[in-house]
Amino acid sequence: MTELSHRPVLTLGQRPKLLEMAGISKVFNGTVTALDGMSLTLNEGDFLSLLGPSGCGKSTALRLVAGLMRPTTGRILWTGAHDRGDIGVVFQEPTLMPWATVARNVWLPFRLRGQSFASVRDRIATALELVGLEKFHDAYPRELSGGMKMRVSIARAFVTNPRLILMDEPFAALDEITRQKLNNDLLALKDKIGCTVIFVTHSVFESVFLSDRIVVMAARPGRVVQELTIDAPYPRDMEFRTSPDYAAHTHVVSDALRVAIGDQTHDHL
Repeated sequence: MTELSHRPVLTLGQRPKLLEMAGISKVFNGTVTALDGMSLTLNEGDFLSLLGPSGCGKSTALRLVAGLMRPTTGRILWTGAHDRGDIGVVFQEPTLMPWATVARNVWLPFRLRGQSFASVRDRIATALELVGLEKFHDAYPRELSGGMKMRVSIARAFVTNPRLILMDEPFAALDEITRQKLNNDLLALKDKIGCTVIFVTHSVFESVFLSDRIVVMAARPGRVVQELTIDAPYPRDMEFRTSPDYAAHTHVVSDALRVAIGDQTHDHL
């Protein structure tokens, strides 16, 4: 079976820069400012979460990086050559084609490039094995649970072995048990592939468990107010979730989020 290539993941201080968002602002309809002067650097191998309340521009920032829209001001600067094939995207909804099998859904990025199903059959099988769906190759979305549908969406994003995966609150609609399992599986998959991830969430708990960098954003207008490092080693598991270190990180991040939204009295976990 074809193996997806693995990129070595270096420690935070050793990672080369992948891209830079430099003074990004985005204004819709000339009146609604979604982002105002957003700047951050993303390095190869980062797991970076954008954390903030609804309306702070997290999803807008993701779409700008994906090239789905253009900034009003500012620039996104990539290091080295870059094209759309370097990016995989997982949205909040699985966005699967109901008339297509699981394997044919995962084939979609290759199909858009003009590559036949037969020519990438092994890569599709590998991606499905990595997300634990190797036995559901010929199933249809209607036959899958919500968590399984999201696994298909993740396999589709990873199947082309992109440098960067963008994930827009992919687990928000799932129950807590399924969400924690997919968090675990996502970290295992990232470790196998060695890619870079930007993950949008409004959950402090989720951001601390997954990330080595958390960018806290404030709304109206959306902007970066603080960046925090989660220095706990990978792999992370239930032992980490129940550790004093995890609890300490969640308190620090929760405090930063309260400051960002100007609320000193209510935990937004």
